[in-house]
Amino acid sequence: MSPTAQDAHDRPGVYSQDGTEYRRDTRYITTRITADGRDGYPVEPGRYRLVVARACPWANRAIIVRRLLGLEPVLSMGVCGPTHDERSWTFDLDPGGVDPVLGIPRIRDAYLARFPDYPRGITVPAIVDVPTGQVVTNDFAQLTLDLSTEWTAHHRAGAPDLYPEHLRDEIDEVADVVYRDVNNGVYRCGFAGDQESYDAAFHRLFDRLDRLSERLASRRYLVGDTITEADVRLFTTLVRFDAVYHGHFKCNRSTLAAMPVLWAYARDLFQTPGFGDTVDFVHIKRHYYEVHRDLNPRGIVPLGPDLSGWWAPHAREQLGGRPFGDGTPPGPVAPGEEVPAEHTAPRPA
Repeated sequence: MSPTAQDAHDRPGVYSQDGTEYRRDTRYITTRITADGRDGYPVEPGRYRLVVARACPWANRAIIVRRLLGLEPVLSMGVCGPTHDERSWTFDLDPGGVDPVLGIPRIRDAYLARFPDYPRGITVPAIVDVPTGQVVTNDFAQLTLDLSTEWTAHHRAGAPDLYPEHLRDEIDEVADVVYRDVNNGVYRCGFAGDQESYDAAFHRLFDRLDRLSERLASRRYLVGDTITEADVRLFTTLVRFDAVYHGHFKCNRSTLAAMPVLWAYARDLFQTPGFGDTVDFVHIKRHYYEVHRDLNPRGIVPLGPDLSGWWAPHAREQLGGRPFGDGTPPGPVAPGEEVPAEHTAPRPA
């Protein structure tokens, strides 16, 4: 079985030849925005626009990193709606369905402005060059690393070092297994083409979650004693786990809330400024349950789970660690970028 146009867009991947195992297409636009502009795109305040969808875990990473580093004044953000058609994500949250900065109704237009015959999935996050209206990159893994390392001249005072040089090898190693077995592992379960492929993906996912639980039982963060890129990458899957992956993707050995270490770790991050305040559970659930009609033909969006537990005490501070190292928490969410209160976990009275 080959993926439909909507399949290829929504989950930029392909199936193996026998149609049973989901494999992600990782051929992204690898152009980079750098301090020296060596790819033709120098770091410049106000020149670029980060296009995201709050529903998407890969885009959620970029939203978190941009906020933690305080790049809002120099890198604007366009937010697509939670669903899309067969062509691409759309700016249906904006007046008239048009992005107010780029002047386009869908992110596909920015891709085609640079590559008229672009053959692959139209994905978020993407960074667009505002003067030309052309996409620069959709390489989500490199994108956040570049925000940390190439945009340093524009970081806020007190910005954390999410990719410290002396820990990069370990961060890369941890991030790689998190990507293969967890970030992409939930998709392998959800889109498995037969029982054998699903079983293998299921065991691989929960084996890795068990190992991560062991790692985090005695340390507050994945690498070192501060929040790093590795934590951002794991968080965006964990925060979606009970809301969509447990049921929709059949990742149902246990809920996140039934895995004590990971649940406390995820709550610790959620309650940290820059993490939970970027999460829109309404968009997350609408996207997965409404768009994946092959998995959920009637498009019914479940009312659960109860989200109030996200604000329960976690006691992770007893393990030590300093969330922002020598830095400070980010300030309030930028005006106009707030997640509606009714879309996130309710705070206790």
